[in-house]
Amino acid sequence: MANTSQAKMKFGAFLAPHHPIGESFTLQLQGDLELVALMDRLGFDEFWCGEHHSTGWETIASPELFLAAAAERTERIRLGTGVVSLPYHHPFHVAQRMVQLDHQSRGRAIFGSGPGALPSDAYTLGIDPMLLRDRQDEAMGVIRRLLDGDDRFTYECDWFTLRDAKLQVLPIQRHLPFAVASSVSPSGMTLAGKHGTGVLSVASTSTAGLAALPLQWSYATESAAKHGNEVDRADWRVVLNWYIAETRDKAREEARDGLMRWNNEYTTGTLAAGQGNFYKTADEAVDAMAFGKGSAIVIGTADDLVERILELTEVTGGFGTVLGFVHDWATRSNNLKNWDLVARYVIPKVNNELGPMHESSLYVRENRDVWSRATKAVVAKILENPAAHAALEKQQAATKKAQTAVRLAAHSAMEGETSPARKLRTATKTKVTGKTTRKKATTRKAASTKATRKKSVSNKTASTKTTAKKVATRKAVTMKPAATKSAVRKSTKTTRS
Repeated sequence: MANTSQAKMKFGAFLAPHHPIGESFTLQLQGDLELVALMDRLGFDEFWCGEHHSTGWETIASPELFLAAAAERTERIRLGTGVVSLPYHHPFHVAQRMVQLDHQSRGRAIFGSGPGALPSDAYTLGIDPMLLRDRQDEAMGVIRRLLDGDDRFTYECDWFTLRDAKLQVLPIQRHLPFAVASSVSPSGMTLAGKHGTGVLSVASTSTAGLAALPLQWSYATESAAKHGNEVDRADWRVVLNWYIAETRDKAREEARDGLMRWNNEYTTGTLAAGQGNFYKTADEAVDAMAFGKGSAIVIGTADDLVERILELTEVTGGFGTVLGFVHDWATRSNNLKNWDLVARYVIPKVNNELGPMHESSLYVRENRDVWSRATKAVVAKILENPAAHAALEKQQAATKKAQTAVRLAAHSAMEGETSPARKLRTATKTKVTGKTTRKKATTRKAASTKATRKKSVSNKTASTKTTAKKVATRKAVTMKPAATKSAVRKSTKTTRS
């Protein structure tokens, strides 16, 4: 199964970012820029970067600054702000920054906007959350007029003022692409229809957002019709959570610890979002979040991701771009490999790029009789030419001779008569046997020498003992008469007394 529509599905990445606390922010930025460069080389179509000001995990404050740096490291990938929180900025400043980004990227910028995703950001800036979506709507209309290069105009409202406003430089793209962030509620899609822009469905990374997708596009079309605009499914971007590896077990092993940390520490622990579950083990987390009923996360193989994308395409009626949410679930090298696998195996399958190759292979295999007749025709032409015929016979004779030699050599090898391998084995065996014999002889000689030395030492010891015994005997004999004389003297002395 593949995407059979004429328009190819585009692929890209969405960087919020969601970086766990604990790593150098400087190196995180460099790593993210390296990711953009890699995706450009791999042929991805788009890269999006968001704006956030709190939580510790979402640390990029200016997507325009980041994407300007990314533009210097890339050549073809389009760069989208995902998104600029319009209620936090003066619309004139936003328009000017987007113009500059479009020029620095040589016409690759996409302007994505939203009301602001984090309540903590709005609170810090002193903005009532109830005003965010209305201010986004108001700012979009003004920014559109500025980017289109309309005549100077004045605009005043309760949160910004413009007097005789007009941009001094316009973007490279005559109509800079717009996209609006959309979540579970209809507001984002409705706003996209009102202004005739593209859509960035960021809530599809959650179970609830995924379930809401089939109805989302209808809100955009209804709003577009109401305001005299048109919306195109090709401009609808859907964000998905995934991590893939060569096997499902490998993907699970590599991503499960990071997945549990992302859920426990950030999604649930910090944002109080998601399903509200804290998982005790990594296996429990991956089972529930990636393999549970209605799960919004794909952890598996390239085929698993292909299946999910095609299912969503069918359920929603179609969209133009798939954006993978950038995560730090696995090691850095494995996270990068995940994107490499998507480029090599997912994109070609989804866009049916491999279909013609499979068809060509099948065609050749099923028509072997045709190729056989072609070979016979070539031979027939050769036979018509005497010189070519002679050359062919000579070649055939040489081939036959070589084949005969190969068969004889194989037969001889089986019989063991002239087999080089057999000779080598025999020589090796003889060499090993000789070494073994010499080793045994050396061992016996050493043992004999040792025994001789031991016997010599034993004899010497025995001789020494015998000599000592003889000396002791002589000494005893020599001392005995002296003892007798002493006794005689003593006896004589006693008699006299």
